[in-house]
Amino acid sequence: MDNQNKQEVTNTLGWEREVIEKLALAAINEQTRARRWGVFFKSLMFVYLVAVFGVAIYPKLSHNIGSDSKDHTAVVDVVGMIAEDKEANADSIIESLRNAVKDEHTKGIILHANSPGGSPVQSSYVYEEIRKIKKEHPDLPIYAVVSDMCASGCYFIVSASDKIFVNPSSLVGSIGVLMDGFGFVDVMQKLGVERRLLTAGTHKAMLDPFSPPKADETQYMKGLLDQVHQQFISAVKAGRGDRLKESPDMFSGLVWTGEEGLKLGIVDGISNQDTVAKDLIGAETLVDFSQQEHLIDKIAGKLGASFGHEISSLVQGWHLN
Repeated sequence: MDNQNKQEVTNTLGWEREVIEKLALAAINEQTRARRWGVFFKSLMFVYLVAVFGVAIYPKLSHNIGSDSKDHTAVVDVVGMIAEDKEANADSIIESLRNAVKDEHTKGIILHANSPGGSPVQSSYVYEEIRKIKKEHPDLPIYAVVSDMCASGCYFIVSASDKIFVNPSSLVGSIGVLMDGFGFVDVMQKLGVERRLLTAGTHKAMLDPFSPPKADETQYMKGLLDQVHQQFISAVKAGRGDRLKESPDMFSGLVWTGEEGLKLGIVDGISNQDTVAKDLIGAETLVDFSQQEHLIDKIAGKLGASFGHEISSLVQGWHLN
């Protein structure tokens, strides 16, 4: 092969090598950029999770800091529907109360009440816990301050407190018990639907919504409601004592404004949390001892179940890598 042909081959190989090198370099650069963006987004997600975590635990940190060196008034929420599967459940409220009592800088407790009521069982648990605390710590005042509403099971709870304070427009009372449901018998007949129900036990299908009501079963359930109602009434009377100005409607399930409730003796005064803490308890610093929603629940609620799943997968990937 002459020198000219050799030079052409060399030039061709050099050109191909240069192209391959450029392609390899481009691939490496692309991988590097992808890796950098991956690190960036993972870091961004990490910072976001840290921020969410900080928001979730801040209330606990705040009352831990406040309780270390300064006298304060503890605030415990009774907010929302009272039920075992809701945020306002007996376990949560009772744990909040106990934490407040354990703190040596707690000079008094305010129950922040804003609830339409709920489970009589959950309400009774909290009521009894407040009575127990008052017996064991007679010098620790427990006041209830109502914002918008304190009805039914919520009033059951706050009736155990030393005093109840409201806004003139607050709604209070509803000292009664209910059980509701639906009946679809006529609808089924119009649609030509036949109900086929088998039971072992005469009253096993009591108050079945697809069957006509039976007088004896209805009367039996009314008797149960009356028993729970009497327990409610007894609790209110034990908590309020002679402050109640009883009337035929007092235990009928009616609700009243805070202003009217003051006349009836179901509340003690018109005030708010700040005033009660400062003037009655003597510790104007308010520290929230309410149990906070679990962090995972906050994340699931804010980000959605699918996004939460992606976060979980990402975190697992970090651990594996």
